[in-house]
Amino acid sequence: MRKNISILGSTGSIGVQTLDVVKKLGIKVYGLTADKNIDLLEKQAREFKPRAVSISDEKDAEKLRSRLDGLNIQVYSGQEGIVRVATLEEVETVVNSIVGIAGLIPTVEAIRKGKNIALANKETLVTAGNIIMEEARKHRVDIIPIDSEHSAIFQCLLGNNKASISKLILTASGGPFRGYNRKDLVNITPQQALKHPTWKMGSKITIDCATLMNKGLEVIEARWLFNINADNIKVIIHPQSIVHSMVEFIDGSVIAQLGMPDMRLPIQFALTYPKRQSADLPKLDLTRIGSLTFEEPDLENFPCLKLAYDALKISGTMPAVMNGANEMAVSLFLSGKIKFIHIPDIIKRVMERHKVNNNPSINDIIEVDRWARMEVLKQLNFKGEII
Repeated sequence: MRKNISILGSTGSIGVQTLDVVKKLGIKVYGLTADKNIDLLEKQAREFKPRAVSISDEKDAEKLRSRLDGLNIQVYSGQEGIVRVATLEEVETVVNSIVGIAGLIPTVEAIRKGKNIALANKETLVTAGNIIMEEARKHRVDIIPIDSEHSAIFQCLLGNNKASISKLILTASGGPFRGYNRKDLVNITPQQALKHPTWKMGSKITIDCATLMNKGLEVIEARWLFNINADNIKVIIHPQSIVHSMVEFIDGSVIAQLGMPDMRLPIQFALTYPKRQSADLPKLDLTRIGSLTFEEPDLENFPCLKLAYDALKISGTMPAVMNGANEMAVSLFLSGKIKFIHIPDIIKRVMERHKVNNNPSINDIIEVDRWARMEVLKQLNFKGEII
């Protein structure tokens, strides 16, 4: 078991659940980071007594230093602070649960320091998958997925030759608007979109689930994690969220991983791999579930999934542009500045305006992310309406 960890994004949904798992496993936490939730970060620091913590704003860091005075905990801030926490000497595994492209640089730096990565930040591989996987190979570190779908595939592949894979099958709940048409989606509010039928997650990923962009991001992530062509990655809608994903092999056999929709299970597996350990978590009873259903995704009314496939096939900097445009569009929707149906329209416009760099560096990816966000804002007039 990897016993020494840092958790990036410890106050978010995955971070909080990771600490719940850690407490039961007896794993030592050396570092924690948060964006803005200073009160929860202070509470976590007092309970787990890490060597270092970091928070985005330096003013919050000053407050936290005062609050934690006498506890021998270093307090950092900004991206430099996240990197410091991710590269602490004692740390063996970094749990990256930061939301968005902000998780990219800390992942790269942690890998270069020889840290294994338990990855919940899908944007790291979406924007720079080729670079990240090459760095992981070079530094001989493991990247273990925490996303339930990729954890499922990872588990299905254990003991199997990857050359025998025919297809990866990612399951999606369909979100809260499964079965809706475009007319139904016109007046959707953020409050409605945040009511996911089966999972409890942060706001950004919940909106991505509602648009099906989350599954698109997972398709790109799966391409790099498992080194498989986009044409061999299929998405199907599975409303019950019991089958977390499947692998079809060349002989026609299909292996699936099933479980209750509880993120603590893939989190624990990532931290205890290659072993399993008993867990006080809800157990699956198929007789109570009753039935499992599957259907094709609706790409006409939820085009974000197709946009992700398109970005992956174009490759280069296009996935980073798509991701940056999506992050900005989701933020605008959550703040009430655009409609739900505008999200894919905006992303498509930005992608169409981008000139692809086929061999980007990390700095190139950061730059096109910034460009994509600015392009999104250019589509709003002074009243915040879509032009």
